[in-house]
Amino acid sequence: MQIIGLCRFSYPALGGFQVGHDTVEDRIAYLYHEGRLEERFQLFETVALPCLKAQTDPDFELIIVIGDMMPRHHVDRLRDITADLPQARLHAEPPRKHREVMKEILNNARNPDLPCLQFRFDDDDAVAVDFIDRLRTASDDCFGLTQAHRTVAFDWNRGLIAEYGADGIAATEVFRPFDVAALAMYVRPRCPLTIMNYAHNKINRFMPSVSFDTQHMFVRGHNASNDSRQKGEAPADVVPLTAEGEKMFRKRFAIDANAVRAIFSKGQPT
Repeated sequence: MQIIGLCRFSYPALGGFQVGHDTVEDRIAYLYHEGRLEERFQLFETVALPCLKAQTDPDFELIIVIGDMMPRHHVDRLRDITADLPQARLHAEPPRKHREVMKEILNNARNPDLPCLQFRFDDDDAVAVDFIDRLRTASDDCFGLTQAHRTVAFDWNRGLIAEYGADGIAATEVFRPFDVAALAMYVRPRCPLTIMNYAHNKINRFMPSVSFDTQHMFVRGHNASNDSRQKGEAPADVVPLTAEGEKMFRKRFAIDANAVRAIFSKGQPT
C-alpha cells in the first residue's frame, strides 16, 4: 500500500483560492510577501511538521508543492526544516490550473500497480500522530469495500480549531465531516482518479465513505493568512489551552505550546 500526502506551500495556482487576484503576478506578490510567508513558516515549523515527524507509522510520502519562482532563501529554508523528515520532498511548478497540476503530481508519484491512499495536508494544520496508522488500519478493515470500488473515502470528523501566537495556543473542539484535515481516499491500482478530483466537502457524493468519530484527530489552523479569513470568515470561538490542554496537544499532535510561544514572540516582518 502506497500512502501519499500532498501539501501546497504558497503555490501560485491558477484557481484553488477563495481570494481572487487580477493577475498571476498579483497572486505571486500576495503569496510571497515577507510578512505572510513568515507566518506560514512559523505555522509549518511548529504545527504541521511536528505531527508528521512523530507519526507512529512512518511509511508514507509527502509532496510539498511550491512555485518555481519562490525566492531562493525561502526554498532553502523549506529544505532545512524538512531535512529531518525523509518522507518529504519539494516539487516546484510554474503557475498552472490548480486541480490539474495537483492530479498530475499525485499520479506521477504513484506506482500504478499498487493501491494508494492519498491525503491533502494544509501547511497550518495538524493530524494526530497515529493518523497514518489509523488510515492504513481502516483500509485493511474495509477490505470488502476497497475490493468492490475503485475509490473509497476515509474521514475522521472530530478535531479542533486553533489559533497560535506569542501567548501560546487557543482552541475549541469541532465536528467537521469531510473537512480537508484527516480526510483520505483509497484508489485502486491503475485508477487515474485522485483525491484532488473532488471538493473535499462533497467527496461522499461520489464514492462509499467511512467516517470515524475518534476525538482529537486533527487541528485546523485559524490565522491571519488563512485563505478563508480574507473572505470574511468569522473568528473562531477559541479559548486559551489549560496545562492539560497543552499536554494533550503535545501527546496527540506533537505541538509544543512553548515552541509556539517562542517562535511567535519573534514577531513578523512588515
